[in-house]
Amino acid sequence: MIYEIALLPVHQQHIEKFRHAFAEVTPLLSRAKGYIGHTLAQGIETPHQFNLIVQWQTLEDHTPGFEASEDHRIFMLGLEEYFSQEPTVYHIEGPAFSTGEQG
Repeated sequence: MIYEIALLPVHQQHIEKFRHAFAEVTPLLSRAKGYIGHTLAQGIETPHQFNLIVQWQTLEDHTPGFEASEDHRIFMLGLEEYFSQEPTVYHIEGPAFSTGEQG
């Protein structure tokens, strides 16, 4: 399982508009081949910093897959005006998130 981690810096004055815009473009992400799920979390100490974590079946499902698609182009067009700088994106490999207690 692959996790895409995107650090999304948003202009402070556009945080609520960004949340709304993200909700509007989410279907483009969720219908992508290999998409498993995602979470969008706002920073506590840095509320203008959002963290998007997307689970993909394979790295290729995200890149080049989704990133090379028309859906990705439209997804980014819906969000880019809210970014205060270029997002940082990287990938990690690991198991699915656990919901049980660790022993």
